[in-house]
Amino acid sequence: MPNAREFVLTLSCRDAKGIVYAVSGLLFQAGCNIIDSQQFGDLDGEDATGLFFMRVHFQAPPQLADAARLESLFAHTCEQHGMQLSFHALARRPRVLLMVSQHGHCLNDLLFRWKSGQLAVDIPAIVSNHRTFEELAASYGLPFHHLPVTKDSKREQEQAVQALVERERIDLVVLARYMQILSAEFCEALQGRAINIHHSFLPSFKGARPYYQAHARGVKLIGATAHYVTADLDEGPIIEQDVERVDHTMSAEDYTAVGRDIESRVLARAVRWHVEHRVLMNGHKCVVFR
Repeated sequence: MPNAREFVLTLSCRDAKGIVYAVSGLLFQAGCNIIDSQQFGDLDGEDATGLFFMRVHFQAPPQLADAARLESLFAHTCEQHGMQLSFHALARRPRVLLMVSQHGHCLNDLLFRWKSGQLAVDIPAIVSNHRTFEELAASYGLPFHHLPVTKDSKREQEQAVQALVERERIDLVVLARYMQILSAEFCEALQGRAINIHHSFLPSFKGARPYYQAHARGVKLIGATAHYVTADLDEGPIIEQDVERVDHTMSAEDYTAVGRDIESRVLARAVRWHVEHRVLMNGHKCVVFR
């Protein structure tokens, strides 16, 4: 477990000479010990944004072991380079809300990783529009909120979820196979702090039973995509993807089993990288410091 003096600094700004020197120099002068540092400049290709990204894991001296004091220390450098900069205290565990409908493989995987200490978060609640996993939540001692939704009550239900997010001081909402399309208003409220998972057949094989559709077409690769939620359905910045090969000897049920396993792994990696402050937005894409 990180001690109370460990922090992660994340920043993005226009790429320029001397940024790494300025950041590391300030930390050194303040008596901080850099444990790990990664950086990336998006400069190559037609879609390059020209932005510079940095993640620094460091230990602060006792007198600086506070995010507000660290921000004050970096105020001039931040203004000089036009940085979007944040300090994250690693002793504070991110608070994660899990949302699910009637497919529980991702939920079950995340709960196991959390309970076994592989995922360093707090889970104040699970939300579902069905009661299917109420007993699973109870077995982990977690509050379960059954919030059914209909076409006419959709916005009202989202407002109830949003109120829960605010009341429980939620840092991240995870749609662990939550099969409802979120409104543009809800997506805006959760910008940059909601992650979704789905199969990677899109835009092909939409709708119900996508793995059966893939089997019928003889698909040879099955994959999954974890991305941030935006108002553009399933088109948010991608955090993680993975694939596995399948072949003609496998049934549609086999395809489904492979797909659910990939979905669970991909979502778990995306959630872990987010809560470890390894993911930085870069326009319509992400920089992921692994």
